[in-house]
Amino acid sequence: MYSRHHAAISAVVAAGLVLWLPLGATPAAAAGAWALLTAVGVAIDLDHFAMARLVRGDWANARRAITDPRAALLDQSELFDPGDLWPLHRLLSHAVLAPVAVAAAWAVGNALAVAGLGVTATAAALATAVVLYVHVLTDLIWDVWRQDRYHENVRRVAGDDDPSGP
Repeated sequence: MYSRHHAAISAVVAAGLVLWLPLGATPAAAAGAWALLTAVGVAIDLDHFAMARLVRGDWANARRAITDPRAALLDQSELFDPGDLWPLHRLLSHAVLAPVAVAAAWAVGNALAVAGLGVTATAAALATAVVLYVHVLTDLIWDVWRQDRYHENVRRVAGDDDPSGP
């Protein structure tokens, strides 16, 4: 799923979480929590570049994103060629990073609670976990919905252009 989709979905989920959980004692803090949660729901996709580095053996995908910000923001299909990054690579890296992000959110929430800023560690960790769960869930839905394209890319990478298969 593209970042623009994750941004929209994360913004809606984050708004609900800010209303439901103690994430900001003031409207400004609540707005900051909303913006941060929305960013978390998008930023986890930066792991795609590290995974593509492991698969390809170089940083070509990251260089493409840096040298062509238009593609990075508006047409992410230009950033990865077939075979650079497979759905299981993306989901694996999310599964590894999400618990780390939740633990970090808990630690930050705990520090904010100690400082008396109206946020609890549990609320910060739970909100992060929910945003990242929705991110992974929507990635799975996207992959299932687009599985024909996945199979086409497998054939292309394998060098088998016959769509009828074996």
